[in-house]
Amino acid sequence: MNGSEKKTALTLLSGGLDSATVLYIARERGFRLYALSFEYGQRHAYEISRARLQAKNAGVEEHFIMRLDPTLFRGSALTEEKIPVPRDRTIDSEIPVTYVPARNMLFLAHAFALCESYEIEDVFIGVNALDYSGYPDCRPEFIAALEKAAALGMKSGVEGHPVKIHAPLQTLSKTRIIQEGLRLGVDYGATSSCYDPGPDGTPCGHCDSCVLRENGFREAGVLDPLTSAKITNES
Repeated sequence: MNGSEKKTALTLLSGGLDSATVLYIARERGFRLYALSFEYGQRHAYEISRARLQAKNAGVEEHFIMRLDPTLFRGSALTEEKIPVPRDRTIDSEIPVTYVPARNMLFLAHAFALCESYEIEDVFIGVNALDYSGYPDCRPEFIAALEKAAALGMKSGVEGHPVKIHAPLQTLSKTRIIQEGLRLGVDYGATSSCYDPGPDGTPCGHCDSCVLRENGFREAGVLDPLTSAKITNES
């Protein structure tokens, strides 16, 4: 397959561990790479600098960074400073206060618009329904329903070119995700998973995301470059 024959995939790239892994999965599958990141008033906005670095490292051809109105996302610890990010909680199936209203629905809607504008038929997203914090918009049934809605409501879908949502991490543990990423050459030192990092990106080590990440690296038997060395700076 030469470059002119490659299909293009749009990856939702947050700057975190999962989306970085998905980006490399899309690359391994032979897609030309486009990426889409969002600024939405998140307290962990440091992740955007990591998304830029990941896009550069992976050879992304076009990286879109969109700003969403933060007033859409009230009541979340990820968008309101007055709501503390839970620390060292027991992770269960309840929807936590770090849930951001309709976030993945809005992210994917923007991705669909870009796909139709740029004639892209494949979207990659790093949602996970196994090692996650109880977010309803990470479940397989949600992704399947949204894919069906896009096929029904978009010109490309009606004309026989529906957008396909790829969620290759959906049933993988964090350990398996890390193992897959290491196989693909993902630089996890260029990611940020923490919900409440320091100004320089230093992870708190206590939020749900930090705990899941720590457990994943420990069970994979490898060191997390973010906690074993200084964070990689963007060049």
